[in-house]
Amino acid sequence: MRVWVLLSLPLLLLLLQEALPHVIGQPAKSKRPKEHGENKVFNKKVKPKTPKMKERESVDSSLKSQSILTQVMDKGRIQKLAATLSLSAGQSIELRCKGSNVTWNYPSYLDTFKDSRLSIKQLERYGQLILANSTAADTGEYSCWLQLCNGNKCRKDETKTGSTYIFFTDKEELFVPTPSYFEIVYLNPDKPAVIPCRVTTPSAKVTLHREFPAEEIETDGTDLIYDAKKGFVYQHPTSDHKGIVYCKAESQGAPQISIKYHLLYVEVPKGPPSTTLAVSSNRAELGDSVQVICTVLGEPDVDVNFRWQYPGQESERPVIIQNFWRLINRGAGHTTRISKSVLLVENFEAKDAGNYICIAQNLQGETTVATKVELN
Repeated sequence: MRVWVLLSLPLLLLLLQEALPHVIGQPAKSKRPKEHGENKVFNKKVKPKTPKMKERESVDSSLKSQSILTQVMDKGRIQKLAATLSLSAGQSIELRCKGSNVTWNYPSYLDTFKDSRLSIKQLERYGQLILANSTAADTGEYSCWLQLCNGNKCRKDETKTGSTYIFFTDKEELFVPTPSYFEIVYLNPDKPAVIPCRVTTPSAKVTLHREFPAEEIETDGTDLIYDAKKGFVYQHPTSDHKGIVYCKAESQGAPQISIKYHLLYVEVPKGPPSTTLAVSSNRAELGDSVQVICTVLGEPDVDVNFRWQYPGQESERPVIIQNFWRLINRGAGHTTRISKSVLLVENFEAKDAGNYICIAQNLQGETTVATKVELN
């Protein structure tokens, strides 16, 4: 028995080392596998998935911009709207925009003709837009946003908006109808030019054609592109693009032709109006008629506003002011708009003598010119 006890002491110490490694100071055999196991769990929790996170963020951002605009489906079911939507002409549609102060944007002609098919209401929790008996002409962008108001001042809440482009398809009307049969498009070298032959069917094949010489204009996808929601776009217009063109569309049937577009090339300096002032005579007799003409040369599609200051203004001296404009061809395919304001003083009096000042203004700024008329 005594020999058995002596032989069991090393075995006992070995068992104690396994059970109490911190006491003996040697690592347990199970410690390394344990660390390995812990590392596996730790890595699993923080394993990066960068591409998926970016994709998710992109999706969330898109949903955020669309989140307040919805469509009411059958039986009152609500559905979020994608960037585009296709409906058959003749269908009615109800859109809702979440919020207590909602503003809507839709094809402008619905306002121009005060179309009774369109109904817009602001309810307690959302804005409502209903369009009944839709037509191909209703094709366009429909959007809404929440207004933030402080007293009489309101601004758009950029974080709460929604937008969708709706195609109201009609096989008889492949192009969105327009009120005219001819339209002028200005080609400005500083900005893209849009030939607005939009379609009602997004899948339609659309080509651009020149009337003379009769030829199809190639769409290269770079300088000339086609966007079903805009039309053909010249990214960098030149004088070579001027002329009369039209669009042709095909979609499961006979091709259809758009209205004609007259492309006019424009090349005038950007900036405040280039203004001159002329007077019929700088010296007038009592009872004469005096005419002062303010003239501006500018871009064909840029409006000019005129204001006058004249000697008899404070005493409310009656004068006649007429404003008009026309397009002029400067040669080499260049087109300019000439705008005029004419101030006429009849039965010239002593109080009419003095400085006549014309102020011409456009989006770029204003120009002031003056002339003096004296009494003989």
